[in-house]
Amino acid sequence: MNTNKTTAEDYAEAKKLPVRVVLENIRSGLNVGAFFRSGDAFRIEAVELCGYTAHPPHRDILKSALGSSEYVPWQGHETAALAIEELRHQGFKIAAIEQSESSVALEDWIPTPHESWAFVFGNEVRGVDNQTIELCDVVIEIPQFGAKQSLNVSVCGGIILWEAARKMGFPY
Repeated sequence: MNTNKTTAEDYAEAKKLPVRVVLENIRSGLNVGAFFRSGDAFRIEAVELCGYTAHPPHRDILKSALGSSEYVPWQGHETAALAIEELRHQGFKIAAIEQSESSVALEDWIPTPHESWAFVFGNEVRGVDNQTIELCDVVIEIPQFGAKQSLNVSVCGGIILWEAARKMGFPY
């Protein structure tokens, strides 16, 4: 187990998991803040805030981010499509995190070495917009076994980032 914690000051210089989180129209600032915390935990490159997703220093983000929104990089985008276009230009593969008939189960998603990934998470009620899904390279689904077949979006984020870090061999 790693007992060498990265401080906020060291975060900018530390090697990052080559992952970006794209948040499309997340209505709860608390969920956004939770993504910043998970992003810090897995030392991702950045959070992309799209549409009406709240931006720091929104009070609900600050409440759940516990300071991580001050040093985990982020950018705002008018739409997820614009963020995806920019990320694809930077060489990222794009995955929507959503339930669909064409989705790949998370356990079957296998990134190849040296890939960079952007994971798109959608609105808490409507999910990732269908037009946004069409822009993605793959749709990844977290298998679920309960009656609701639904997880909180920030819980989804933690699961996806853990699996990405594990499968991408991070930290290296």
